[in-house]
Amino acid sequence: MGLTLNSTNSSPAQMLSKRGFKNVESQNTPWRFAPGANNKYDKKKNPDGVVVFGNAENELMRAELSEFIREKVKISPAAFTYAFSTAGGPRFPSAMASHLNDWFNPVTPVTPSQILTGAGLTAVHEMLALSIGDPGDGLLVSRPIYGRFELDFGNTAGFKIVYAEMKGTDPFEEDIVRRYDDAYEAAKKNGVNITALLIVNPNNPLGRCYPRETLKQIMRFCEEKQIHMISDEVYALSVYDTIEKDIPKFTSILSIDPAGLIDSQRLHVLYGMSKDFASAGLRIGCIITQNNLLRKAMFANVRFHNPSGMSIAIGTQILEDKDFVRNFITLSRKRISEQREYTTSILEKSGVGFAKGGNAGFFVYIDLSPWLSKETPAQGREREYALAQHLLDRGVGVHPCEEHFEKPGHFRLVYTMEREVLEVGLRRLVNALAELSQTR
Repeated sequence: MGLTLNSTNSSPAQMLSKRGFKNVESQNTPWRFAPGANNKYDKKKNPDGVVVFGNAENELMRAELSEFIREKVKISPAAFTYAFSTAGGPRFPSAMASHLNDWFNPVTPVTPSQILTGAGLTAVHEMLALSIGDPGDGLLVSRPIYGRFELDFGNTAGFKIVYAEMKGTDPFEEDIVRRYDDAYEAAKKNGVNITALLIVNPNNPLGRCYPRETLKQIMRFCEEKQIHMISDEVYALSVYDTIEKDIPKFTSILSIDPAGLIDSQRLHVLYGMSKDFASAGLRIGCIITQNNLLRKAMFANVRFHNPSGMSIAIGTQILEDKDFVRNFITLSRKRISEQREYTTSILEKSGVGFAKGGNAGFFVYIDLSPWLSKETPAQGREREYALAQHLLDRGVGVHPCEEHFEKPGHFRLVYTMEREVLEVGLRRLVNALAELSQTR
């Protein structure tokens, strides 16, 4: 006689571990996912869909990327083996090292042995977190900043993101170390052991590059506190000309001699192909570090995060074709710059404020605080949620509270999409804000 299982006899508590239930609960967080991503606007197929301004992807270069892959990339039988792509495999790190040496102006040439590759920077973040912090330890950052670091460093490793309060300080000025120090000491009093400081250079969401002297001050601060300094440089080559003058260009920390500033064993760079090469779907991310012990610790977990052989084959052949890389980056910069100029001109004409000084990335950080509801309670995030819902109902997808800014009402607006789609999205945004203005 067969065994009959009655699922009604099992309680939810028997189904998952505490960790499992915590993961389930995290999926229920309001606005957990980029709004509108499952209902994207398409002029022909879905004209009533949402124009998604929340995903930082460069759609402007997909045709050139697709053409290169179709005409130039050859997948060898070796790409179907484990060894071809484990931690990047034997060939890709050499291509990436050469690329970094060509474009990042390192003081000391990067070698393939200093690079460990995973399935995107999200995977690298997790491996790094598991290696430099214990559950409950802190990772120090400034505001505003890319919001998903909380997930990348926290979901598995239990790293706590510690936000330094800016208190009016420009995060790109040398004085930023005072704000870092305040946050470090406050965390220490609260029993949080900060083991690393993370910057994003060029910054996400402000699109600004750190001046060299500020980078040096941050390096000194990390050495003083005996903590790691991590520089996420994923937008390094997505830097372009703007009408604003005297804006700092990109400076990699690889180009700064660490002698007298910081122990090179505590200095780590993150880079990948998702942004500069418009290829988020390849999921190739790297850490570049001289710390052999750290790479060994991360390698212990790379088996869970190896990139695919297909991705490594494509990424390698892109980087090895230096003429293609040069032409691709040049054209990408031109198109991004044109999109930013168009976007900011519309915002200015419509009275929408935005952060100035940006010359990198795919976005502009807009200030919609004048349109926050006066009726919605000011506590927590409800005012931003209400505004985001108003915009979403009118086909505009922006992500509320994502960058953890001190002042409510600021949103990252990604503009690296087809011009026609961008025009539709901006028109909807302006009309939706005008509708709010008329009702007040």
